[in-house]
Amino acid sequence: MTSQTVPMQRPPISWAFVAFFGIIHLGALLSIFCFSWSALALTVFLHWALGGLGICLCFHRLLSHRSFTVPKPLEYFLALLGTLSLQGGPIDWIAHHRIHHAHSDTHRDPHDSNRGFWWSHMTWMIFIDEQRLGEEDCRRFAKDLARDPVYRFLNQYMLPLQFALAAVLYLLGGWPFVIYGIFLRLVLVFHCTWFVNSACHKWGYRTHAAGDRSTNLWWVALLVYGEGWHNNHHAFPRSARHGLAWWEVDLTWGTIWLLERVGLAKKVVLPERG
Repeated sequence: MTSQTVPMQRPPISWAFVAFFGIIHLGALLSIFCFSWSALALTVFLHWALGGLGICLCFHRLLSHRSFTVPKPLEYFLALLGTLSLQGGPIDWIAHHRIHHAHSDTHRDPHDSNRGFWWSHMTWMIFIDEQRLGEEDCRRFAKDLARDPVYRFLNQYMLPLQFALAAVLYLLGGWPFVIYGIFLRLVLVFHCTWFVNSACHKWGYRTHAAGDRSTNLWWVALLVYGEGWHNNHHAFPRSARHGLAWWEVDLTWGTIWLLERVGLAKKVVLPERG
């Protein structure tokens, strides 16, 4: 009796996610037809405010790792900025990131880099994989946020808040502001931050033996305000500072340092010097 090898089946596709990403990317292409310097400046500003402050500083270093603390009103405001990045509500985002650190580059990592560049970059969100976290999983991995009514609100009303932002931008600058401030900005922030999961587990250098494939990659660090020093981060996940060498520019750390100097950031965690 011969044994038969059962071929690995590709998980089913979430066509809702395909449509979601497709519409956003097609909308970004409309920016070619309505260029204005003010709309481009808006995109750059929102890339920093929603991607840099909202995702890199708040969702990642403040909420996921509790690398420092800020007063609750400021924390909630920063979390609103992160929610407007449309990368998932705070409970969902933080839960996925925490399980990524707990099982980095293994089959239990939602964006396991061993499954290829595009899987870790974005297709892990498109396929309904068995490792996708459900609502109960997210609440379990982000208990501290799931108990907070403000974070439950942000998690539940992420899409309506995006439509509200679009309405404000339309009133300020018409359709060019909507196309640049919503669609183009979303595409840019999406791919810049996704490079941390993909490029920073494929190229670059490793300073520390972190037990996974995480790397330090300078151009990702420039795109996402210091998040590209990913190997440093995986070696010292609670550190508020990711760029540890003098030449590893970390703009997010610079913001935290400034907040600490003016008394808004406290309990700032840094790596212990050996």
